[in-house]
Amino acid sequence: MAGVSGLDTPWRLHAVVPRSAANGPGVRYVVWSQGCALGCPGCFNPETHSGTGASLVRTAGEVAEEALAGARHIEGVTLTGGEPLEQPAAVAAFCAELRARSGLSVIVLTGFTRAEIEADPARSAAVADADLVIAGRYNARLRLARGLRGSSNKEYWMRTGRYTADDLAAVPELEITVGDDGTVTFTGMVAPVAAGGEF
Repeated sequence: MAGVSGLDTPWRLHAVVPRSAANGPGVRYVVWSQGCALGCPGCFNPETHSGTGASLVRTAGEVAEEALAGARHIEGVTLTGGEPLEQPAAVAAFCAELRARSGLSVIVLTGFTRAEIEADPARSAAVADADLVIAGRYNARLRLARGLRGSSNKEYWMRTGRYTADDLAAVPELEITVGDDGTVTFTGMVAPVAAGGEF
């Protein structure tokens, strides 16, 4: 691995999906961090909130190696959760390694506002190599569920010129995958609807 410090930092993960089209422009490697103390009412990922719940602990370097191994087949990486910026050292090391060794893009979805990120050196370092940060608490009264924004108050913080709002508007709102073992995974900004209502 390249000589980026912090790659041995433990990272509590909820899940990793190596290929997704519903978590940003193009096909993306997606990491859901485990743990979120923000507690936005109506959050659609409550199972990712517990910091001590069932989770997978890996190092930032291990996750980076896995993402980089598939770099020829993906546009970039999306970090979501849970709250990725509650583990800023792991996120910073992961993003720096990707930037040093690839042309992959990085999108970070966070409940922290831009002002909160900029006021905190660790969170600022975590997004230093991101192309786009989608920032702000989820507000159920302002539910949007498209363009990677759960609610309309969430801000697009374009840190590079890699993406535009039009790129994000074109992202599918729902993706359903069936694993080799028959496991069905739903991801995206909207929940699937069954004949009797929402799942």
